[in-house]
Amino acid sequence: MSDSLQRAVFHNLGLKVTALALAVGLWLAVARDPVAEVAVDTPVEIRNLPQDLEISSEIVPKAQIRLRGPERIIHQLQSSDVYAAIEFNGARPGERTFDLTVQQIHQPAGLEVVQIVPSQFHLTFDVRLTREVPVQPRVIGSFAQGYHIGRVVTDPATVTISGPKGRVEAVEAATTEPVDVSGAMNRMTFVRHAYVSDPLVQVTQAAPVRITVIMEQASGSGAH
Repeated sequence: MSDSLQRAVFHNLGLKVTALALAVGLWLAVARDPVAEVAVDTPVEIRNLPQDLEISSEIVPKAQIRLRGPERIIHQLQSSDVYAAIEFNGARPGERTFDLTVQQIHQPAGLEVVQIVPSQFHLTFDVRLTREVPVQPRVIGSFAQGYHIGRVVTDPATVTISGPKGRVEAVEAATTEPVDVSGAMNRMTFVRHAYVSDPLVQVTQAAPVRITVIMEQASGSGAH
């Protein structure tokens, strides 16, 4: 062996032996770590939906992601570590089917996506509509003998709702939480929130509604 070759081989020999030992140890550690699989259920994140558009499908898309990798990583996995995200730039009103691919799945390093169920999902889009609708109070209870409701006043009388155009147009009124006027014989005021039964339509006002119920005595039922 020439002097130059000997110098190349034995130069920093200690460091080279240490590096080799570390590489072999790492390989043995990985080789001993068994491979495992796990299935994670996660909602599909909807990103960059145009501001003037709403999803008019009631079912929120979800997916089951099956992952494979070292057992030690699988055991440390949290459901929040895995998610699916789809960019909705350029979405338009109407129906559309989306493919859910490995490229849209985010998972910890070292894990491989082996299955996505479902691999497609269907959504319907509609333009956003905002309009005012009247408030319809829910008055319940057993009235005092000889009394009936004379008038119900709500403040505000209307609320603003927003959502997919077709769903918003179908709403006739916003309903309040019930008010119980059992035994009332004059005026009672309640504070309640208004809501719409359609889960895709929201009341945009956070302020509650004041409901004033004015009772009246039926004619001929006065005291003798």
